[in-house]
Amino acid sequence: MTAGLAPSLVSGWLNTLRSAGSAYSAVAGTFAQLHTGDPGAAGTSNVSVGSATRNSFTFAASSSGSSLALSSAPSAWTNGGTSETLTHISVWTASISGTFLFSVALTSSKAWASADSFSLATLSAALTPQSA
Repeated sequence: MTAGLAPSLVSGWLNTLRSAGSAYSAVAGTFAQLHTGDPGAAGTSNVSVGSATRNSFTFAASSSGSSLALSSAPSAWTNGGTSETLTHISVWTASISGTFLFSVALTSSKAWASADSFSLATLSAALTPQSA
C-alpha cells in the first residue's frame, strides 16, 4: 500500500519537535472513506459515488514502536446504486467534516457494483526507519 499523509498531520507531528513546540492532541476517532482514485492532498478528490459514508474503526496500540494495525475494522459499505472501481481510502477524524489524516491505495483495486458490499479487513500504519 502507498500512503499520503495530510499536511496538517505532518505539521502537527513536526511541531512537537520544536523547542517551544506544541503538543499534538490524539485524535478522538478514526473514520475511513472510499475513493475511486487518489484522494489528493485534501482527501476530497474521487469520493465514491456508491457510498460517501465514513465508517469508524480503531487501531490497536503499537507493540513494536513503529506500526499500528486495526483492532476493530470499519463496518461494511453497501453500494447505493452505481458501478465503479475502488482504489483508495482516506482516513478522517470525524464521520462528517473533521480533519483529513492520510490516504492509502488499496493493495488491489476492487470492482464495485450496485448492492455489492465492501469490507476493509486490514489497515496498518507504519513509520520507518527507526534508530537501533
